[in-house]
Amino acid sequence: MPKLQIGRHASALKEVRKTIRRNITNTYIKSKLKTAIKKFERLIQSNDKNNIALIKTHLSYTFSQLDKATKKNVIHSNKAANQKKRLSHLLIKTLNNYTE
Repeated sequence: MPKLQIGRHASALKEVRKTIRRNITNTYIKSKLKTAIKKFERLIQSNDKNNIALIKTHLSYTFSQLDKATKKNVIHSNKAANQKKRLSHLLIKTLNNYTE
């Protein structure tokens, strides 16, 4: 442990180390979540009727990532709910376009 300077308490240094670790973890989780959402949106925009099963599977995966981020307090539960609603509506809209 580094030698303490004036105004530097051991607990403050420990908090800095904890904050750095949390920041790395939160950044990783957010990045994974954003990638899942973007991939789902790209699948929706592809307009390929053969990908319906793949789209539904990826929606489930995206919901799982949202739930994990919420559970670890990376994002707020209301934000996760709003994202789920938005993505579900995208899927419904796309499926309605396929049936027409």
